[in-house]
Amino acid sequence: MLKESVETALQEIRPALQADGGDVELVEVSDSGVVTVRLTGACHGCPMGMQTLKMGIEAHLKKAVPQVTEVLGV
Repeated sequence: MLKESVETALQEIRPALQADGGDVELVEVSDSGVVTVRLTGACHGCPMGMQTLKMGIEAHLKKAVPQVTEVLGV
């Protein structure tokens, strides 16, 4: 159930990433609420990637899915 909620929340922000030529791929959701994602496209290797990950993706996921404790990139 947690994984489905996270995927739904990612779908909400995906259009903004895709507008800049990037995307996000869900890798794993742990039982403790740690979400692992992979930035792809223009987001992969972008100097602003960590900011996008923490201030954009993580902030949105924590708000949309309160069980999320942290978002990590691989």
